[in-house]
Amino acid sequence: MIEPPRAAAIVYDTSQDVDALLAEVVEDQRRRGRRVRGLLMTRSAPGPGCAAEMVMVDIASGQRYLVSQPLGRDSAACRADPQGFARAGGVLRAAASEAPDLVVCNRFGKLEAEGGGLRAELLEILSRDIPLLTSVSRSLVDEWQRFTGGASQLLAPTSAAVEGWIASVAPGRSEAIERPLGGQRTK
Repeated sequence: MIEPPRAAAIVYDTSQDVDALLAEVVEDQRRRGRRVRGLLMTRSAPGPGCAAEMVMVDIASGQRYLVSQPLGRDSAACRADPQGFARAGGVLRAAASEAPDLVVCNRFGKLEAEGGGLRAELLEILSRDIPLLTSVSRSLVDEWQRFTGGASQLLAPTSAAVEGWIASVAPGRSEAIERPLGGQRTK
């Protein structure tokens, strides 16, 4: 029997809210008792003339990491804050050493495609054979495939597609044991 790829990326375009989908999947998997670690993206309401702040949230602790910088409304430069990504990367490094059932990273984006961002942390997770779920813009699919050596599964942006892949790579749990993000511990 051929093993399914241990890495998967939800392929999205601007018409889908992939961050909301990832948050729903994480919540569901944690309710099912899977040990899920990693980072989700949230965005604050935009200020006057500025784009929304990008904040990564640690799935396990709820700690927030600002990963964008205000550059002003007329700036055309990249708003990503390398220091913010470096701080958030600690979450993925810790996840790699914990070997959870699933690691979620909000996206493989332009920074990772260019050799920066959370690329090193993603490689570490892949090297440890821990199931990794992320998302990738349709425009960066080729870069993602090169990054993984083609050893990943591309998923439609639906809960069913994601849940099917997770079921094939992550062990099941009989009872919920982790506290969902922002909620009470369940049993």
